[in-house]
Amino acid sequence: MKRALVVVDMIEDFVHEDGALYCGPSMQRITPVIQRELARARGAGELVVYLTDNHLPDDAEFQVFPPHAIVGTRGAAIVPEVAPHAGDLVIPKRRYSGFFGTDLDITLRERGVDAIRVVGDCTNICVLYTAADARNLGYAVEVVAEGVTSFDEEAHHDALRELEKPLGAKIVHA
Repeated sequence: MKRALVVVDMIEDFVHEDGALYCGPSMQRITPVIQRELARARGAGELVVYLTDNHLPDDAEFQVFPPHAIVGTRGAAIVPEVAPHAGDLVIPKRRYSGFFGTDLDITLRERGVDAIRVVGDCTNICVLYTAADARNLGYAVEVVAEGVTSFDEEAHHDALRELEKPLGAKIVHA
């Protein structure tokens, strides 16, 4: 299997307290785990893909959540603590799943990737929907338990269970 590390929504609006949709103090807990995962993946020669919320000012998602990650704003930027390196890919997304309306699937397939390892936020939203679509597209999926989080602790744990069964993702530990 050829694996890619997929980093979901580690952006200013979610990670830092002054962000438009701050996900809470658990963001600081997962950041060092993600840093280690990035070092591991790069050291192993794995593709690193960043998925970033990137919305238009009138995006339909703002009927559910407050405006956040608007194209071209600081809030949509990847936080420097986990900044991309040369050769990493950044794929903007407007929906929860990194596969919906993006080139993620073709990008992975062109590089021979058939497995992904996922870190980031929010476990019960973008991580869950990205992993579900990956499984439906035939990818093997691992989710790093200590490398994902949510603003809702109960929903985070529910999502981990959902990812494992029935979706069949492997929950791994850092």
